Amino acid sequence: MKYIKILPLIVLSFLLFSSCDDQIMEWGKDPSHGEVTGAELPLELQEKISRYEPLKNYTTFILGGGVGLDLYMTNETYRKLTNENFDEVTIGYEMKHGPMVKANGAIDFTKVDAFIAKVKEAGLTVYGHTLVWHSNQNASYLNSLIAPTIIPGSSGTNVLDLTNLKNGTFTGWSRNQGAGMTVVNGAGLSATTQGLKMISSATSANPWDLQLTTPAIPVVSGHNYEVSFFIKSETSGQGRISFDASLTNQYPYKDWYNTGGAATASFATTSQWKQLKIKVNAADFKAGSTTFKFSIDMGYLPNVTYYIDVNTLSVVDLDAVPVVTNLVSNGKFNTDISGWSKYNGDANALNLASAAESYEGNGAMKILNSTSNTGSQWKTQIHSNFTSKLTSGTAYTISYYIKSDAVGSVRCSTTGNAQYQGDQATSTAWKFIEWKITGTGAEDGFNFDLGAVAGTYYIDNVLVTPTVASGGGGTSSTTIEKTDAEKATIIGNAMKDWISKMVTHYKPSVFAWDVVNEPMKEDGTLRNGTEGDTATDYFSWVKYLGKDYAVTAFKLARQNGNATDKLFINDYNLESRLDKCTGLINYVKYIETQGATVDGIGTQMHISLDTSKDKIAQMFQLLAASGKLIKVSELDVRLGTNAPTVEQQAAQAAMYQYVIDMYKKYIPTAQQYGITIWGISDNKNEHEFWLPNESPNLWDANYARKHAYKGTADGLAGKDVSLGFSGELQPKN
Repeated sequence: MKYIKILPLIVLSFLLFSSCDDQIMEWGKDPSHGEVTGAELPLELQEKISRYEPLKNYTTFILGGGVGLDLYMTNETYRKLTNENFDEVTIGYEMKHGPMVKANGAIDFTKVDAFIAKVKEAGLTVYGHTLVWHSNQNASYLNSLIAPTIIPGSSGTNVLDLTNLKNGTFTGWSRNQGAGMTVVNGAGLSATTQGLKMISSATSANPWDLQLTTPAIPVVSGHNYEVSFFIKSETSGQGRISFDASLTNQYPYKDWYNTGGAATASFATTSQWKQLKIKVNAADFKAGSTTFKFSIDMGYLPNVTYYIDVNTLSVVDLDAVPVVTNLVSNGKFNTDISGWSKYNGDANALNLASAAESYEGNGAMKILNSTSNTGSQWKTQIHSNFTSKLTSGTAYTISYYIKSDAVGSVRCSTTGNAQYQGDQATSTAWKFIEWKITGTGAEDGFNFDLGAVAGTYYIDNVLVTPTVASGGGGTSSTTIEKTDAEKATIIGNAMKDWISKMVTHYKPSVFAWDVVNEPMKEDGTLRNGTEGDTATDYFSWVKYLGKDYAVTAFKLARQNGNATDKLFINDYNLESRLDKCTGLINYVKYIETQGATVDGIGTQMHISLDTSKDKIAQMFQLLAASGKLIKVSELDVRLGTNAPTVEQQAAQAAMYQYVIDMYKKYIPTAQQYGITIWGISDNKNEHEFWLPNESPNLWDANYARKHAYKGTADGLAGKDVSLGFSGELQPKN
């Protein structure tokens, strides 16, 4: 057995003294006292601290530690301190939506699963942190779900004159009106476009019973044409496109939605907008035809209301001489990717895609990005020079189609004079994206910046042109914003998917959760999503789901977890803003009036030496009155320096002890869930992102116990544990 040497000379010096005749008194003798024993020797503070037992030995409630997953898995000293001193651990980051939800919406459980397995080996439990928050979210994925849809205009000049249709006179158009046919502002794809409203009558049974026929459209011999428009109906409907006698086949059969199904005479319509597109080949025209007309026949079914977006109704001469000058030399990629080069990225980043992988034509540009670099979009960058610099003061439109093998992100930027497009979400479906800029005269090229999210991207039909000629002189693009109701449904489903999968997956291992984190503003009112956080990982659930977002979250956690799981709501600054504390308690009451149950309230308590002790006591009294389980969820005490003085460390110890004292004094035993100390040590590896250049924890940068360790232990024990320590040599295994 080894022994700790505890009697340095400075401690023993008071025992050695000389008499007036220089006789040295025998060591350890004092005539007035007798034999001096080791039990009477004074102990220095550090020796006292070293004799304390592990922290969890001093309390009966749950003592938790906030830990870094990677440090716990790789640092043996860090892991040993955690295992010895705590009952429960909370992962600081890796269990949140942002790191767990991938770009395609799938949840990657791998890292957290390995962590939980290792923690369970040590006999500790894991506190789930956190299900619904506004920070540390995969905001790119969530925003992609509710992003507007941009419908491109026709790919060339629209040779169908829409003037008299748009003004509602229908001059030159033929109508069989059924129960009515009008042009309505705001009834198109967006609130700013016109919709042709067509209503079939109660007796409608034939396609021509509700019919609109175009004016004569000029034909150039040998040219091919494309007819297209967007249509929807209030109830299920049916229609067709027919042609006049200029064509050899006036009633063509077609697979209308390109589903790979059989060709049919008619198409179906629903409440969702769908694009109808049909090609008229040069060979379809009768010899000598100089014009043609087509009809939109919607009379198959009675009492159906249809809408056609007037802006998208077009006939394009596919063989007309282009009227648009594209300022990139190769935007179609039909034979190669000449004109494009890799500025940054993997060696194999830039490739030519096959015809099958293209939006249209015989090829597309294919870009590979192997690594996600959030905030560093330029790390995979594909460049093309403009054929000429942009003109100062002229508006330009940059447009392209893009898709990716999973949910991804793209940004465009210019060179010469740098302008930057906002990040645009991509998915496995082709998406049309436009970026409008004004030239300064210095822009000489542009880039596709694809470094933010790893994946494979496909880009086709890149067009850079003055805005006045955008769309090839045909119809302009239309942006369709999702309605608030549509966004609420989409985000509600995303929340359901996230919570149900998380809680179900960890049902065997996690028995307490932060279900909702930081719902309140500082004045005690509920956040509403207008707080203006611009962080890339910020996403406000309440903005789309309203006040009841927490109700839904608690119900989902309850439905998918264990019946005995403890479900918490959590917030910060409750000790400094008592109005916020009261607001949180009132919100808990509201949640429960809506049928959900909240088991506990967490108060984070990231405090400093000048935090009001009176308000700390008042906060605990307010929380106790709620009747809920109360958890101090993220306790640390900042000192404002990473090199604290002895006095600062003593004050820190006193503050830790005071918080624990007040918790035990005011929170009834039955409501004491426990206290979690946020972080283990002052080591810089723990403070890269949280309180850098600080010293808020119980162990110092070298993992030695600080004075704060003693203050915490004394608070947990309810006494100065060291009062019973003696100067006897202590055994050490």
